[in-house]
Amino acid sequence: MHRLPAITLFLIMVAPQPAFAQVAVADSGDTAWMMLCALLVLLAALPGLALRHAGLAPMRSALTTGVQGLVVAASVSLLWALVGYSLAYAPGSGWLGGRAHLLLASLGALRDGLTVPESTFVLFQMALAMLAAGLLPGAVAGRVRLGWMAMFTLLWLLLVYAPVVHWVWGGGWLANLGVMDFAGALVVHLTAGFSALALALVVGKRRAPSSGHAPVLGISGGLLLWIGWAGILGGWSFGATDNAATAVLNGHFAACAGLFGWMLVERIDKGRVTANGLVSGLLAGLVAISACAPLVGPGGAMAIGMIAAIICRLAKALLGRRIDDAADIFVIHGLGGLTGVLLLLFFVLPALGGVGFATGISLGGAFVAQSIGILAVALWAMAGTAIIALMLSVVSPARISAREEAEGLDVTRHGQPSWDFRQES
Repeated sequence: MHRLPAITLFLIMVAPQPAFAQVAVADSGDTAWMMLCALLVLLAALPGLALRHAGLAPMRSALTTGVQGLVVAASVSLLWALVGYSLAYAPGSGWLGGRAHLLLASLGALRDGLTVPESTFVLFQMALAMLAAGLLPGAVAGRVRLGWMAMFTLLWLLLVYAPVVHWVWGGGWLANLGVMDFAGALVVHLTAGFSALALALVVGKRRAPSSGHAPVLGISGGLLLWIGWAGILGGWSFGATDNAATAVLNGHFAACAGLFGWMLVERIDKGRVTANGLVSGLLAGLVAISACAPLVGPGGAMAIGMIAAIICRLAKALLGRRIDDAADIFVIHGLGGLTGVLLLLFFVLPALGGVGFATGISLGGAFVAQSIGILAVALWAMAGTAIIALMLSVVSPARISAREEAEGLDVTRHGQPSWDFRQES
């Protein structure tokens, strides 16, 4: 009888056990990496853009440029939580997401196919949306009203940016077509760049053209953007992996090569090298490599960065007097993104050090898909931006008065100058 408990225990151990549901658990290392990358993107989107755009703005409107960027960032953040994320990433049609994630409802413990919580994915995507929208005030610095810019940006996020995100990254029609864009050369930069072009044309040129008043601020902002770009490229690997390290390394190489590419053309064109030109070159390289950072070799990354910077600098020489874009958003981000989306077709090939196309994808098919993606996004961005700007201008004029533009918006709109050199007695 004393053996009965042991026999009973043995029978319980060998008997079939009921299956229990497995609870999805996020990888803490990947989650921490994604949160760090999101913070780096915020570093680029907030102080990075604020300093760069303020340095490139007229002296009497530099503070206003920073204020507009701050208001845009706050507005976009709230709207992203309310409806933007759902339109971009919730299940829906091939053209737009559904309503499942309005007010960030029904977020998963893990983002589908990833090892990070969906809330972390939302944070990272919100930072990218802030960066994209924050580029637009720089194109029309010192010319538009704060309230008008805030309302324009909200409509732009809903009607232009969120649909493009869904098309490419949210499983929409361009994704099904095979369009490739690793970290936003098409979705973020080409969209914002061509939107900036349309916005600058609708708003019109400055009455008294002026160059940036504080190059040192422009350099400081550009360097913060360079640092923040590591978060953009590393974050799109969604984990602390070799892909993330490769993407960050290649982004750095492309930026360095882009700096020298822009410098070369500027030296030939102007006979000198400017501080803003160096920053513009490295940004052009970063924008272009965003299309394919972990998919190419170091040599390919350098080539993409240099080629993109050279093309952007040549375009600036040709278009600079025709388009009044204070921060060169169209040239750097629009044309830089376009260049990167096309160059990935060649530098992703194994013969040039890349990883090659996925099974079943040919160079010709990829070229057709990329071309359709570029045309669709560029036309959508320009048409949507122009329509939004013109409709808003009927309700409230975008352009400030000639007196305000001459005196500067800092004092007339905010009651304080960008710089106060008065000494305390």
